[in-house]
Amino acid sequence: MTRSDLVAQLAERFGQLTQRDTEFAVKTILDAMSDALARGHRIEIRGFGSFSINRRPPRMGRNPRSGEQVLIPEKLVPHFKPGKALREAVDAQLPADDNPLDRNRA
Repeated sequence: MTRSDLVAQLAERFGQLTQRDTEFAVKTILDAMSDALARGHRIEIRGFGSFSINRRPPRMGRNPRSGEQVLIPEKLVPHFKPGKALREAVDAQLPADDNPLDRNRA
């Protein structure tokens, strides 16, 4: 689902909102979440999951062209942990004999 798909679905579900109002609401929510994460805050949406920031420590890597060792600096990266309700909903949607990961193994 893309951002425009989300806007279209919300506009369809809530007829009293115009497409422009729905786009503004989605943009406002996503901007608020981005700003909170950028400030180092944690976001928790009950029944969906939580967003937080994880620290990746500095490490040594290799330049694939030259093979030379390169220091990769520390990074802060966003992390999503799904909530129990989301995990159960996703798991309930997948039939046991139709695991998409198994298709590639044949």
